[in-house]
Order: sequence, then C-alpha cells, then structure tokens
Amino acid sequence: MDIQFYGAARTVTGSKHLITVNGTRILLDCGMFQGKRQESFEQNRQFPFDAKSIDLLILSHAHIDHSGSIPNLVKQGFQGDIICTAATRDLCATMLPDSGFIQERDAEFINKQARRKHERNGHPFTPVEPIYTYDDAMACLQYFTTRNYYREVKIAPGVTLTFHDAGHMLGSAIVQLHIEDHDTNREITLVFSGDLGRKGIPIIRDPDTLTRADILIMESTYGNRVHEPYWDSSQKLEQVIIETYKRGGVVIMPAFAVGRTQQLVYTLHELMQKGDIPEIPIYVDSPLAVNATAVFQLHPECYDDEIRQFMQENRDPFGLNSVQYVRSVEDSKRINFERQPCIIISASGMAEFGRVLHHLKNRITEPQNTILITGWQAPHTLGRRLVEGVDVVRIFGEEYPRKAQVEVLNGFSGHAGQDELLAWVGAMTHRPQRTFLVHGEEDAAMAFKTSLEQAFNLRVDVPVTGQKFSV
Repeated sequence: MDIQFYGAARTVTGSKHLITVNGTRILLDCGMFQGKRQESFEQNRQFPFDAKSIDLLILSHAHIDHSGSIPNLVKQGFQGDIICTAATRDLCATMLPDSGFIQERDAEFINKQARRKHERNGHPFTPVEPIYTYDDAMACLQYFTTRNYYREVKIAPGVTLTFHDAGHMLGSAIVQLHIEDHDTNREITLVFSGDLGRKGIPIIRDPDTLTRADILIMESTYGNRVHEPYWDSSQKLEQVIIETYKRGGVVIMPAFAVGRTQQLVYTLHELMQKGDIPEIPIYVDSPLAVNATAVFQLHPECYDDEIRQFMQENRDPFGLNSVQYVRSVEDSKRINFERQPCIIISASGMAEFGRVLHHLKNRITEPQNTILITGWQAPHTLGRRLVEGVDVVRIFGEEYPRKAQVEVLNGFSGHAGQDELLAWVGAMTHRPQRTFLVHGEEDAAMAFKTSLEQAFNLRVDVPVTGQKFSV
C-alpha cells in the first residue's frame, strides 16, 4: 500500500492524500490551496496527478481547503463516487457553487481591469478563465454519495470505510479504513483524522476517540499551541463588544461562513439573552452563511446535548430579534451607512475576498471600531496581516491606515490544540506503527512530531508535497 501527499503537507490548505491499495486509487479530500493569490491559482488549476486515474474520493468535511477542488477534479475527468456524510454533502451543495460563482465574478473583474490596461498600452489581451464555474460545481454534485456515522460500507476490494464524528464542524468525519492488503496479506486499520475539533464547543458534538490505528494520518494545525478555554473567549467577546459599544463603534468579524458564523451567532444569542451584552443590531452579511445556516437547521442529528436543550427552551438557536441575515448587495451596502454601534459578521474568514472587504474598507480607518479575528489566518492573507498588527493595509488595490482596534480570540477555534491532539492519540489502546502529520505549518507540525515521539514513542513523519511512502 502506498500513500502520497499532494496537499496540506507542511502547510494548512489544499488537503489531498492519495492511497493506492489492491489496484484502487483512493483520494482523501480534494481541497483548494489558499495564500498568495497567483501561487494558489496555479496550484489549484492543475492537479499533480491524472484526475481520471482516481477511483474514489472520501471527503472528511465541507470546508473549502478540503472540498474546494472537487468541481475541478470532475471537470478534468474524475467519475468515481465522492463519499461523505449527509451534512457534508448538503453543505457542499451550497459552498461549491458559491465558490464557482465567486471565481467567475473575480475573473470578470480581473479581465475588466486588464483589458483597460492593455488597450491603453496597445497590447493584445488574453482573458483569465476561472478554475471552475458555478455550472461546473453544480455538475459535480451528482457524484456525491452519503454515509452516516458508524455505518460500515465496503468501498473497494479489501477496503471497508467507517465514519466517526470529528467534532470540527457540521458533518465532519474521522475516516477509518479497514484494509486487507492483498500484496502483503496483512490487515491494516488506517485512520485519517480529518480536522479534529475540541471538547465543549457549542452546537456540534465532541470528537470521537478511536481505540486503534495502525497507520495514522493526522492534522497538526495547532500542534505547537494550547488554546484558551472556550468560555474565556466568550467572556473576552463580551468585553470587546461592551468596550466597542461604549466607544460608539462597530465590531467587524471576518468569519468563515460555515461553522464559525453559526457558532458566533449562537454565542451572541446566549450573551444577549442573559443581558451580558447590549441588544444591538447583528448583521450576518454573507449569502453563503445564510444558506449554510439553513443547512445547520436541517441536521440536528449532529448537535450536542447543550444546544438541543437550548432549542427546547428557545427554539431556533440561530434566530434572534437583533440578527438580520443579509442576502442582497443593496442591503449589504446599506450597512455601510449604519453609524450606531452594531456587529457585522461577514465572509471571508481570512478577509481575502467577499463582502467583509467592503466593510473593512469603510471602517478600518476609524479608531472607535474593532476588527475581531476568531479563526486561524493563513500566511499572506489580509487576516494574517491584521493579526500581525500592520499599520497600513491594501484593500481593492488601495492603501488604508489601520486605526481600528484588532482583537484575536483563539478559543473559538474549531481545531484541537496541542494538548487536545495529544489526548486524542493517548486514548488509543493500540497506537499507530506509522504516523504522518499533515494540515499544519512546518513549525507546528515539527513541534507536534516531537511531542508525539516523546509522549508515546511513535514513528512520525512530516511529509513534503509529493512525497510517497510504502507502508
């Protein structure tokens, strides 16, 4: 059996891991790279393998860095099953067409700007094409097939799949493959952690623990960091909102449309209901977030006991008198004229594209406002530059002095911290013979490699892109 790593290798985005066993080529995840725009564009356009050669795709969850290249995979000839949970499929049905639509609009904008420049200089013009379109994304959905948690299914000769709850986002899964390797006559349990969540985070259940893994492919996003407790971040969120309110300012939260937005709305709902924060307008300004929230409402089977109890007492955890879900461009523009304190939750979560850029452009130069970062920010993104405290930022090609306050809350992270990752491995009674760390920047992955070796005496590799292992 061979495993080759084509993405999320010493970086966090572009998750793609290829398993070849018993003549079958199984791809774990097919995510987009994010970061430097031109570099990411080229990485996402061409696969380092023949899409037609892939027999099956197993998708751990719907986040774009894990699912975002699926339409391009199908566009380039993949015709196998895409196996995931029902909630993941429903989220992808919203997220992937949205990604295609954004790419089409971005290409139109770039071509419009470039056409003008080339016409002025008298040079020929070659238009930019999106990696995939809205229609491409819609076409790929016919290949999705779903499987519930804990239900075994044979997916290939000698290969049985079981999903376990990863606790990272709605529908997220730990992938367990029971493999009868025909070449070696060995039985192997291969586990791909996907993105592991945290215990005690609202809405979704805690991540499952597994007792056995012979081969482990594990994320390491926060392999060198321990998170502050969720409730500490909730209290800090309360403090930030109150202080910004007293300044007469606006709180802008760049937030991932799927998972983080719903988590924030639920937490704000609780704080307002308790009277801990003032009842001020909350704008969820992202059509994708609005659609994703509707998907959340369709999958209460993924909820934890806390939110089920909340629903019995308050019905809709994502509905609140103060919350306005914004779809239209016109309504989004009207928020810019809001001069009273309010909260704006808008995508993208790394402030690289989408409506949040317009809100930042209009508010970032005003010191009474606060930009609240609640998730991991990839290198070279605007979100990362804000976390690093830069004084001047570039938005839509123009420079703006950053006068707004910037606050960072790590307790809302959907990724397990170092201590939680170690505890997850430590719960196994049969620990892996080989471990491969993915989905982490190099310093985080290498630090976690050392931690695993010291704690459990494991054999750990941190693969580079394209590296192949025979196991």
